[in-house]
Amino acid sequence: MFPTTMRAVQMIGRGGYEQLVMSNDVPVPEPGPGEVLIRVNAAGVNNTDINTRIGWYGPDAGWSGDVPEFPRIQGADACGEIVATGRGVGEQRRGERVIVEPVFVDSSGTVSYFGSEVDGAFAEYAVVPARHAHRIDSALTDVELASFPCSYSAAENMVVRAGVSSGARVLVTGASGGVGSAAVQLASQRGAEVVAVAGSDKHATLQSIGASEVIDRDEDLVQHFGSGSFDIVLDVVGGPAWPALLHVLRPRGRYAVAGAIAGADVSLDLRVLYLKDLQLLGCTMLDAGVFAGLVAAIERGDVRPLVAATFPLEDIVAAQEMFLTKRHVGKIVLDCR
Repeated sequence: MFPTTMRAVQMIGRGGYEQLVMSNDVPVPEPGPGEVLIRVNAAGVNNTDINTRIGWYGPDAGWSGDVPEFPRIQGADACGEIVATGRGVGEQRRGERVIVEPVFVDSSGTVSYFGSEVDGAFAEYAVVPARHAHRIDSALTDVELASFPCSYSAAENMVVRAGVSSGARVLVTGASGGVGSAAVQLASQRGAEVVAVAGSDKHATLQSIGASEVIDRDEDLVQHFGSGSFDIVLDVVGGPAWPALLHVLRPRGRYAVAGAIAGADVSLDLRVLYLKDLQLLGCTMLDAGVFAGLVAAIERGDVRPLVAATFPLEDIVAAQEMFLTKRHVGKIVLDCR
């Protein structure tokens, strides 16, 4: 049994924090064919929530470029419990503890993003495709598990696509953020030598999760390491310093990107790209098996959650304000109970 209405944060349009409205009487959604209803216990805060609200992807675009509908319940990260099932989904799934794979792909190949093209996790309940609700067996708390889905799957996708393996020398930018800190753990867990880029006050934490060296984000990478020093770069930063990331790659090196927090427009010298035989990899839609592999890694304890702070659902503005200071390591999570 569950109520007919719920608490939810609704984004009612583009703009500032005034576009986030806490409502107490939003109808609880009903699962359709192939879907499940999840009681959301915790939801992570991400860059994309803010980027969508302020129109960073474009004035009329969400993650996929489609025009979002308002009001929209955002939130790409969710941990919770299945409380109802739609037609075609076995009732035995009720009661399962799950985390949500946030990139939904239907049978026609159409992509929807949890919290962007469809309502997401900033609510007490959410509907998701059953195949994207992954059962998880873990002693971690709901808040800790909610720190994983979006950031860690993005990092795992970059790690897989770039072919990170034992002995590789890997540079991770934005290493104190959710995706960056996940990439440090996932790459080092595979036996790579990981060098992280982050603010000086975060170096000790990053070394404790697997970085062999941490360099301050304001340092000149080429001067510090020399040209051709890395096999792989995992980037979420972009911005004016971006050309150095290709210079520090070795010939036939691989560059993977899943963010542009310092700026989306970068300067590319094509001579560096083709004379060094580099591979540039954009990483958004998850490859098959990536999220299932992440769930297995969580259950084995190969990665650990980094929760910087927890806020109640109604304090989403305070959570996003803290997120934008970039003074934390890891994730900020909303308690939705």
